[in-house]
Amino acid sequence: MASNSRERILRSAAKLFSTQGYHATGLNQVISEGGAPKGSLYFHFPGGKEELAAQAIALSGSELDTEFAQVLHDAPTPGEGIARVLGLLGTRLAESGFTKGCPVATTALDAASTSEPIRQACNDAFFDWQHTLTEHLTAHGRPDADTLSTVVLAAVEGALLLARTRRDLAPLTAVAAHLRTTLDG
Repeated sequence: MASNSRERILRSAAKLFSTQGYHATGLNQVISEGGAPKGSLYFHFPGGKEELAAQAIALSGSELDTEFAQVLHDAPTPGEGIARVLGLLGTRLAESGFTKGCPVATTALDAASTSEPIRQACNDAFFDWQHTLTEHLTAHGRPDADTLSTVVLAAVEGALLLARTRRDLAPLTAVAAHLRTTLDG
């Protein structure tokens, strides 16, 4: 039962931090949405909101990295793989009413400059995603895979931010088309 409360709190926090950011998310809201007893938050996360945020980012980052790896694994070309990743992100964004973009970026922009544990969790998630992209590009014979994965990740994050802000998938579509042409052309 205790781990169930922990899991509910963590998943609730991950959702709220990714859509609202760190500072706009209150612990009472996390507990309420997670359906957990109030005392369980500090029992499971004695470091409070900062510890909870870092662990929520780690969870969200890891789950998305697994999805990226699955999508990329079946792609016949490097550009098609990246386009499929952008398609996955676009579907999530649209289905959420443009509230569910990158599960890390909202909190990174909000709190990474003032919290070392949160900054490190964000950095680790971005590093894992870049590593997954590097593996994909390397598997398709790109000698510049490490550098190129940085460019791809920056383009994806930028496209997500623009799409979320504009409430329009056009930036994701444009970046997917450009990267497909660039990587496969």
